Amino acid sequence: MADSSDTQTSPATSGRVVPVLFTATIFLSASLLFFVQPLFTKIVLPYIGGAPAVWTTAMLFFQTVLIAGYLYAHLSTKYLPVIGQVSLHLVLWAFALAFLPLSIASGWSFDPDRSIATQTLVLFALGVGLPFAVLSANAPLIQSWYAKSDGPSADDPYFLYGASNLGSLSALLAFPLIAEPLFGATQIGWGWAAGFVALGLFLGLSGLAARKGKADTPPESTAPTEAPKLQDYAWWLFLAFIPSSLMLAVTTKISTDVGSFPLIWVLPLALYLLTFVLTFTNKPLIKGELLRWMMVIGVAVFGVFMIGLTFSVSVPIIVVLLLAFFFIALNAHKILYDARPGKDNLTIFYVTMSVGGALGGLFNSLIAPNIFADIHEARITILCAAALFFVKAARPTLNSIARAVLLGGLVVSPIMFGSVFQDVVETEHLIILMIVLFLVMVILGNRNATLVTVVTTMALLFGALLSSADMVFKDRSFFGSHKVRNDDDIRLYTNGTTVHGAQFVSDLDAERPRPLYYYHIDGPMGQVMNSDFAAQSSDIGIVGLGVGALACFAQPGQSWQFYEIDVMVDQIARNPELFTFMSKCAGDAPTHLGDARIVLEQQTDTKYDILVIDAYSSDAVPIHLTTNEAIALYRDRLKPGGVLVMHISNRYYDISLPLGRSAADLGLAARIQRFRGTPGKPESTPSAVVIMAKDEQSLTEFDTDDRWQVLESDGKRIWTDDFANLLSILY
Repeated sequence: MADSSDTQTSPATSGRVVPVLFTATIFLSASLLFFVQPLFTKIVLPYIGGAPAVWTTAMLFFQTVLIAGYLYAHLSTKYLPVIGQVSLHLVLWAFALAFLPLSIASGWSFDPDRSIATQTLVLFALGVGLPFAVLSANAPLIQSWYAKSDGPSADDPYFLYGASNLGSLSALLAFPLIAEPLFGATQIGWGWAAGFVALGLFLGLSGLAARKGKADTPPESTAPTEAPKLQDYAWWLFLAFIPSSLMLAVTTKISTDVGSFPLIWVLPLALYLLTFVLTFTNKPLIKGELLRWMMVIGVAVFGVFMIGLTFSVSVPIIVVLLLAFFFIALNAHKILYDARPGKDNLTIFYVTMSVGGALGGLFNSLIAPNIFADIHEARITILCAAALFFVKAARPTLNSIARAVLLGGLVVSPIMFGSVFQDVVETEHLIILMIVLFLVMVILGNRNATLVTVVTTMALLFGALLSSADMVFKDRSFFGSHKVRNDDDIRLYTNGTTVHGAQFVSDLDAERPRPLYYYHIDGPMGQVMNSDFAAQSSDIGIVGLGVGALACFAQPGQSWQFYEIDVMVDQIARNPELFTFMSKCAGDAPTHLGDARIVLEQQTDTKYDILVIDAYSSDAVPIHLTTNEAIALYRDRLKPGGVLVMHISNRYYDISLPLGRSAADLGLAARIQRFRGTPGKPESTPSAVVIMAKDEQSLTEFDTDDRWQVLESDGKRIWTDDFANLLSILY
């Protein structure tokens, strides 16, 4: 009787326990995966700096290992029985324990004479390679194991991918909002290590559940499923590429054309993950015609943003753009979920998805910056998204995909080419083109195509009326688009809405151009550089070149050296057809290219009377240039009696707080001036500057000006390479 009862209740118990176990396992794994990327980046940043070659290589490393993990999961499930899969994976997990806690490999040091890319790959491989690979394989592997268990919906385990992305989303928000404000990297690393150890237990239990389920069913008893065709792989790649590429394009668009915003990179990525949670389920909250109309709205909104208009910083603007991205990504991922294969081809489906996502990242981060002068990758991705209007089948043929892309290109051609060719093609000709396209779509009788054509045509006309014709220079680097334009008598160098420098057009032929904005003679930077102390100084170092405005404070006989991470900034500053500060005032002064902290650490014999740190003039904060270790480095690069000058103007962060703490800890005299100026006036722009010296006597001249106030420490936790809390210094 007892045995019979136990047998009858066993399936019910399994139906409750097994899905909870697998959901918890995949949730924990995804959380660890998304925690380890910002964690290890935080650990290595002081050692390798922020040069573009470092971060493109790091991104390439993570994406390559992710694909390798998915491929390993596919091959494992294809050629090994369940017990073999579980055993192999647990062995790899055990080997990965040797990497804990995460740290820089013993004996590793940066070598300036070797390839940065090679050193970065070695550093990441030795520091986090195997643990990241094990975590990368878990999403498809765990779902495959669940398909072999006796849990509910085992025949369609894709719902677990929603749980995986929920774990990723949780980690994404928890790291900057909870872990980083409360703990240092070392403490976070130990917590992550504990989670990775616990994951081994969950993996073992999940593997055991799979082994006790359907794993022993002979293959002959299961009807074979149709193998994916080339068109299926192409469709999955296409659908995975669109949201991945658009997510990065939105992040770039917001941070450059709308304005930098605290933790702005978190928002698009969080929405990207949320779309997986909402769509990879048998009970989607949004579906059908409503989802398609949301897609139309998303494409229309991007039409407005892609026609060359510049928007002022505002929360509504950011929200509208993010919602448009969310609508498009939601639709693409819903179509991707509907196109999923049976459970037998689950792992190859995820391999293809990961490749599509990686292609989006590589296209936006590596390819587009090298071939486009503007953010054209967003236009190309919108073209791909518009193609989804014209695909009806869940498994379209290659011909139908190509036809859809062609039609999508016709529909969104105003977005693609409107602002690009407005300077070389008459607006009237573009209007005629749009009318022809509209008539073609009406004749074809495609309602969605006609609607989108009308919307984008209106966007083009609106943009044509408001677009600027005063562009002097436009190009792009790893750090974003660079634009030089004339605004009446002022030539502005901008990256989005951030002005990095300016010069009077009438000064282009002047023997000594007048510094403007933050560097005007009445502001705190100008006060320091125009002081008697500066006039008597012989060696000046400037971190952050801009347009080189500070160079025109140089005096005969002085030695000036500049430090700049972006080679294009140096090219712009030294081009006399754009700006003449450098050519007129410091043409022979060298520029040391690379991350300033790394370069300064290598220049052990270099000492300055004045060292200017001007890396804070945009709204992003390079934390590794602000920590206690960084300030100590700057102090060591000063001559006796030398002065450290730190430009800290920022709309969101009060950078004086960590600087005040470091000054007190390192025994430095510190002063601050918050210059009110006149907002919008180039000769009197508001700014904030901190000056430091090894002793009080070195600041005597500035103490006679009551605009300079003593910078006191607030007594809170000092920022170090191990701990820094950006949220704590928000205004």
